[in-house]
Amino acid sequence: MNDKIRDLVSQMTEIQNGRPWIGSSFDRKLELVRDEDFFRRPIADMHSVAEILSHLTIWRKETLLKMETGQGSLTDDDPSNWKDLDILKSMGRTQIMDTYETSLKEILNHLKSENDDFLEQTYFDTDFKGRYTYAWLLQGMLHHDIYHLGQIGYIIKFLDLQSHEKSGNSS
Repeated sequence: MNDKIRDLVSQMTEIQNGRPWIGSSFDRKLELVRDEDFFRRPIADMHSVAEILSHLTIWRKETLLKMETGQGSLTDDDPSNWKDLDILKSMGRTQIMDTYETSLKEILNHLKSENDDFLEQTYFDTDFKGRYTYAWLLQGMLHHDIYHLGQIGYIIKFLDLQSHEKSGNSS
């Protein structure tokens, strides 16, 4: 493993369970989500934490597929991109969390077996309909994760506000 791969692995690990400069990792944020709130949408047009984790998982699996085969299969309009909330509820929090965590471990394990030259190789991106480097793919995945980490932060804030309002402790 070379410096660029090592740096990507470090960044992905830091965002998942470290102490990133932005303040909170996924692990720290997800610890704040009560079981009864995991599937709740704070407002109608906002996703639940479960939906976001499922969405991240599907794109991580797609990233791994691209790294292993040189081509993906998923497009943004695929129904598995945002699974129905009832399907996610039937899966349960534990399965969603386990699948989510495993998806990152599989990517990290694959990266650890590569060297920096891998990042300059290309794959065909089904969604963008062109050839792109693996460096572009992995940076995009990292940005996507960080974007949704911020969304989870907002969801938690909304859920906390709703809980305070119900208990009469609005502040």
